[in-house]
Amino acid sequence: MLLVTVLLSTGVMAQWQWLDKDGRKVFSDRAPPPSVPDKSILKRPGGARVVAPVANEDGAVSTTPGTPASSAAAAQTASSAPKISGIDKDLAEKKKKAEQEEAAKHKAEEDRVAKLKADNCVRAKQAKAGFDSGVRLSRVNKQGEREILDDATRAAEALRIQTIIDADCK
Repeated sequence: MLLVTVLLSTGVMAQWQWLDKDGRKVFSDRAPPPSVPDKSILKRPGGARVVAPVANEDGAVSTTPGTPASSAAAAQTASSAPKISGIDKDLAEKKKKAEQEEAAKHKAEEDRVAKLKADNCVRAKQAKAGFDSGVRLSRVNKQGEREILDDATRAAEALRIQTIIDADCK
C-alpha cells in the first residue's frame, strides 16, 4: 500500500503552478503559456521552485540572493521551460504574402482610377473643343425635343467641362 501511495504521488510532483493575469493560482501538468512571465511561475515539475537568474555587472549569471536553489535546479527549470523561437517562419511568410497581395490590389485600383481619369480627360478636351469652336450646339431635353443652347447655358457647360479638365488632366 505504501508503495502504491508513493508511486501515485509522483504525478503530483510533475505539476506547474503559476499566477494568471488576474492573480489566481493555476495548477497544471503542462507548462504555462508563453504570455505568462517567469516571475509569475511559482512551481515547476520536479519540486524545484522558480529562481530567476540575474546578470551581475560583469555579465555573470547567478541566482537571486537568499534563495535555496542550486545551479542544477536552475538548469533543470531552464531546460523544462517552453522554447520560444521569437519568429514563426510560416507566419512571417504568410504575412509577407498577404502584404504583397494587398499592395497588388492597391496598385490595380490605382491603375484603374488613372485609366478612368485619362479617359475623362480626353472626352472633356473633345467637348471643350466643340464648345470653343463657336458652332451652335443643341441637346435633347426630357421630352425628347431638340433645343439649342443659349449663351448662359453654353458658358455654364464650358465652366463644368473646364473643372473636369482641371481635375482629371494632370
